[in-house]
Amino acid sequence: MKSEIQFAFENCKKEKRPALITYIVASDPDKNKILEILKSLAKHADILELGFPHSTPIGDGGQIQTSSHRAIKNGFKMKDVFHIVKNFKKTIKKPIILMGYYNMIFQYGENNFLKKCKISGVNGLIVVDLPWPENKNFAKKCKRKSIYFIQLLSPTTTSKRLKKIIQNSHPMNYFISMLSTTG
Repeated sequence: MKSEIQFAFENCKKEKRPALITYIVASDPDKNKILEILKSLAKHADILELGFPHSTPIGDGGQIQTSSHRAIKNGFKMKDVFHIVKNFKKTIKKPIILMGYYNMIFQYGENNFLKKCKISGVNGLIVVDLPWPENKNFAKKCKRKSIYFIQLLSPTTTSKRLKKIIQNSHPMNYFISMLSTTG
């Protein structure tokens, strides 16, 4: 069975255009406004990424760090992500990918987290601090739940490593175009 992510890419390919994938942090500016923002983005985006806020988002730029800080300050809890996705999916059938850090998944419990993802309608996960091959077991759990585990690739990924990552990947990978920025 094809996933919503696969359908989104196939549709873009038919239309001979790249997919537009947007990113927003869950619960920023607040728990109520985020659903309205997601629905607005969905009018133009093919796939939506929803980041779960982290207290120390070291891999993210200043805007995402600030957004995460606001969301946490506003009382964000991990259960809010699932509530947002579930309410979004009630009216809009666009793919949603969650993006965040493994520590939060670990604290929530991998199996419980994936169960909540499946129930709420999450289509994919990007876990920025769980690289291959350390992510193999978690990626297998995702696959069993029909949730894409999206691998990260970068300009410094060696050809040998790239081939191994792609062999162990679900149908979508995430290419990081820049390693860092200066302010």
